[in-house]
Amino acid sequence: MIRSLLGACAISLVSLAPAAAESVKFAVTDIEGMEALQQEFGGFQKALEQASGLEIELFPVSSRTSAVEALNSGQVDLVLTGPAEYVVIKELAQPQIVVAWQRPDYFAQIAVLANGPIRSIEDLKGKKVSFSSVGSTSQHLGPAQALSDFGLKYNEDYEPVILASNVAAEALIRGDIAAISLNFGNLASVREAFPDVAFAVVARGRDLPNDILVARKDLAEETVAKIRTAFVEKGTDIMAAVLQGEDNQKFKGGFFLTDVKDSDYDYVRSMYRTIGVDTFNDFVN
Repeated sequence: MIRSLLGACAISLVSLAPAAAESVKFAVTDIEGMEALQQEFGGFQKALEQASGLEIELFPVSSRTSAVEALNSGQVDLVLTGPAEYVVIKELAQPQIVVAWQRPDYFAQIAVLANGPIRSIEDLKGKKVSFSSVGSTSQHLGPAQALSDFGLKYNEDYEPVILASNVAAEALIRGDIAAISLNFGNLASVREAFPDVAFAVVARGRDLPNDILVARKDLAEETVAKIRTAFVEKGTDIMAAVLQGEDNQKFKGGFFLTDVKDSDYDYVRSMYRTIGVDTFNDFVN
């Protein structure tokens, strides 16, 4: 009798024990290695856990391609990625949109020397214009689209060259190129690096689509809803945690946006087409 009572008590205690939190794995496409991921998103990890009631596990990926593979194999549940990467990930993994991460002052610019010969977009015809890596939304795709919107065709009306921002600024100062493509933050950095040189912007693109958090296509709707609700109800706390990361300062002043559709990224698809890429089943560069 005593033994049976003890067994019943044990069963009762087990039934009263709290269930373990569901574990959700989170990756970022432009951060390699666990150490860097923890430095940038360790605070976010804790904040999202508190807000959602889920256990958030950081999952490093070595590339955008490995992020797609991890989504399709179920190794990772959430991926934070940029707009240029998203349209390819959408094609290859069909993920669910969770929430957009707004980046204030996220737009492309074409800069020239303020006292140089280029005074308008028309002056760039037949000239060299520098861009960053082809996969960059704000320093290649966006600037190319901005020029296209003003009537200059990529690789026809001007010659695109690939250079890092500071190297491009030096080339611009020497007169080797006519203009450089930068986003708002990069132009500020270039001006800081070359304080004795005056730069001017001759073209500015529209605000670019935001970075976006996606979930693997078969992640439970209930789990996705918990995560989305956490961003809605505790967005201020989560953003404060995000901003603990040095590289995450690009999100300062931004918000988490839940009214997001895949069609919001059609502008990115038009950018790819502008540079001659008509399919989205592989990452450029």
